[in-house]
Formats: sequence, structure tokens, C-alpha cells
Amino acid sequence: MNWEPENAQNSAQEEVRDYVAQLQLHMTLQARNLVPSLTQARDSREQLLQETQANVEKLASRQI
Repeated sequence: MNWEPENAQNSAQEEVRDYVAQLQLHMTLQARNLVPSLTQARDSREQLLQETQANVEKLASRQI
């Protein structure tokens, strides 16, 4: 049996899922006005906050 087409299809579906999850994350962050600024974080606490918010939203978007 040749499983390559099925594996390719599964891989493509996974790539689409990842893209959609990233898009949902970006849209959610924009809607909540939490998109990290393009400037450098002023201190380590602000950087940690930005990273934590992004990680929480990413996890939440994948659980839906």
C-alpha cells in the first residue's frame, strides 16, 4: 500500500490548522488590543507579559 498521498494530505491539513491557529491568535490579540508593539519592551516584566499573553492566546485558540 502507498500511504504517501494520505501522509501528504495529513501534513497539508496540519499546516492549514497551524496557519488558522496563528491567524486566530493574531485576530484575537488585535481585537483585544494586546498585539505587542514593534518596539522593544521597556523592561523584562513587560517582555514577560507580552510573551505570556501571546502564549495563552495561542493555547486558547488551539483548544476550540
